[in-house]
Amino acid sequence: MQTIRQLPALRAAIAALKQDGGRVAFVPTMGALHEGHLTLVREARRQADHVVASIFVNPTQFGPNEDLDAYPRREAEDAALLAGEGAALLWAPDAATMYPQGHATKISVSGLDSVLCGAARPGHFDGVATVVAKLFNQVNPDLALFGEKDWQQLAIIRRMATDCDFALEIAGVPTVREADGLAMSSRNAYLSPDQRRAAAALPRALNAASLAIAAGADVPDTLGRAKQMLLSSGFGSIDYFDLRDGSTLADSAICHPGARLFVAARIGTTRLIDNVAVGQEIPGAGQG
Repeated sequence: MQTIRQLPALRAAIAALKQDGGRVAFVPTMGALHEGHLTLVREARRQADHVVASIFVNPTQFGPNEDLDAYPRREAEDAALLAGEGAALLWAPDAATMYPQGHATKISVSGLDSVLCGAARPGHFDGVATVVAKLFNQVNPDLALFGEKDWQQLAIIRRMATDCDFALEIAGVPTVREADGLAMSSRNAYLSPDQRRAAAALPRALNAASLAIAAGADVPDTLGRAKQMLLSSGFGSIDYFDLRDGSTLADSAICHPGARLFVAARIGTTRLIDNVAVGQEIPGAGQG
């Protein structure tokens, strides 16, 4: 596996991968790789001839009081994992390469960026959309894969790719979970052992609400019970626990086809997010 840090070398390497008509799949990451990321790489290998991954901790998607400096960086270990999964190339630019002096452009996806995580993190999704657009232009993939755990991000990237006429396919890959249902996330490493045990209440609450609403339960009452379950299990606060349209992210008080449940809650200093289609059961979360 090649590791490339400069844009001219990247473009030459991508051209070489594509010269015989090879299909290139792209998996963008911020590193600190876990099984969820590796699942994306495996799916990319299944769908394409060559897999390109990137590692870039993007400063423009972190707020003033967020964890940019604390975000785990372990490129050597991550590169070894990617190589073991058969990735052909790792694109690992630094901030000066991604945002050279004088960089003044940003991409904003109006509407989708102002709800859910966007309400609590203003500007976050501008940073996401801008860096992903740049990565698409740099890597020029035929296919890009993203995890469904970050469903709002996936919806925004799909809208951005459509609106900006990117000639590539965007694929969502189902959330990879721990045995107790907790969605895999780089931020799970911040949890103490006690917090990690308590965090299992999040997929349990999400699972219970999903099945109850699918069975016809009152939506506001169900969401209220789910929030109380989280607070009584050790979560300190809840940013949102909403029923929304899976495409537009519009809020809803009634269930309809394509509806999803979205949750973000804090345990200690760690903010966890998750989502599920209404009626979908979360493996491992039906106990306790």
